[in-house]
Amino acid sequence: MVYELIISAVSSYLIGDSTLQYSVTIGLYMFALGIGSFLSKFIRKDLWNWFANVEIGIGIVGGLSSMSLFLANLYLESYALVMYAEILIIGTFAGLEIPLLTRIIEEEQKELRLTLSSIFSFDYIGGLIGSIAFPMLLLPHLGYFATAFLAGTLNLLAAVLIIYRYGKRLKHRNTYRALSAGLLAAMFIGMFFAENAGNLIEGGLYRDTVILREQTPYQKIVVTKHKDDMRLYIDGNCQFSSVDEYRYHECLVHVPMAYAEQHSEILIMGGGDGLAARELLKYPEVKHITLIDLDKGMTDLCSQDSRMTALNGGSLTDARVTIRNMDAYEYLEHSNDIYDVILVDLPDPNNEALAKLYTNVFYRMCASHLTENGILNVQSTSPYYATNAFWCITRTMESEGLNVKPFHLQVPAFGDWGFNLASRTELVQHHSAPADTRYLTEETMAGLFLFGKDETAEHVTVNRLTKPVLIQYYNDAARAWQ
Repeated sequence: MVYELIISAVSSYLIGDSTLQYSVTIGLYMFALGIGSFLSKFIRKDLWNWFANVEIGIGIVGGLSSMSLFLANLYLESYALVMYAEILIIGTFAGLEIPLLTRIIEEEQKELRLTLSSIFSFDYIGGLIGSIAFPMLLLPHLGYFATAFLAGTLNLLAAVLIIYRYGKRLKHRNTYRALSAGLLAAMFIGMFFAENAGNLIEGGLYRDTVILREQTPYQKIVVTKHKDDMRLYIDGNCQFSSVDEYRYHECLVHVPMAYAEQHSEILIMGGGDGLAARELLKYPEVKHITLIDLDKGMTDLCSQDSRMTALNGGSLTDARVTIRNMDAYEYLEHSNDIYDVILVDLPDPNNEALAKLYTNVFYRMCASHLTENGILNVQSTSPYYATNAFWCITRTMESEGLNVKPFHLQVPAFGDWGFNLASRTELVQHHSAPADTRYLTEETMAGLFLFGKDETAEHVTVNRLTKPVLIQYYNDAARAWQ
């Protein structure tokens, strides 16, 4: 179970499209289990040796699974072949385990009925433990490499116990003892040096020098730096560049503020980097900002790290800002607060959890938390690079009776990037752009709402909770531009 989750999670992190990665991994693994069970009938003798070989094989391939996937992504054209090979090898070995163990027990003249029930019970219980431990304990605290090495260590430990406890039943037992002990020691050492190896290999994924990396319970945060350009990545996706982030955040904040009559109460969903809050705090009439970000690791980093606070102006520790680390959907579902402006600054909808925050139901809840003339602004991906995804978000917001005005701008780090401005009433500009901006002016603001022919789409459908088409639109665009 842990190996399946490792391969699926690493592939989602490196390649994207988590639904596809998990589905392929589970399907291939189940298929390989069947292959292993089928092949077991051709093993007629030396069952103890074969069982030891299986445990050693799983330990080696599984223990190196994360590292080999990262290396394949860096240096090979056919990442999928490495991924599929790992799944098939581990699955085939795992498929051999129970048939071999059953026959060993039968030869030992044990009571097969009770022993089989124990084997399957522990097998299923182990699956449950692995599936819970991976997201809650192993990945947040150990990371991908150390988790794989730990699982490999456990398999090799099983092999060592078998070889030393039942050595008399094995041929070439001295060779097996030396080999299994050596591999166990190597895997154990690998677990302790996994962080160093991970830092070295992961550095190759980024163009610039990695100056900070942190695995939280929810995501992998990496910060890179080259001269004056500091970039923050979440699960491998760039969230901002310090050189040009002001363009993005000025449009995210000041365009809806220009259309909002009142500026007293503001809600930010996402925005854990504090950059949107920085722009909002330029308005003296803003009384209170509520910032909802699921990941406490992100908000702690951006409120405490001196490099981040220098960029966001210490906005997250301002007295007018309240941080709540919780799911945005859950907050809207249970809160009764009303806001003059709501800013949705969430990562792109590249998985099911995020796509839920781009559905018609989510925008319906957003609208219910607006004042009568309140303004909603939603980060909406790129109308050029992900055209169908962008206009799907627009249509989804319109399906809830909102008046929507899509707009976009050029952000050098991202390219053409878009937003959707919305209100329950007619959208009318009430204020001018602030004077202390670096990009936005009255003239540039007017031009934001113009789109070229190659940035429009007509035949897109609404993204619903029961039919999340946005993920497909987004993943299709990602594959087209890879």
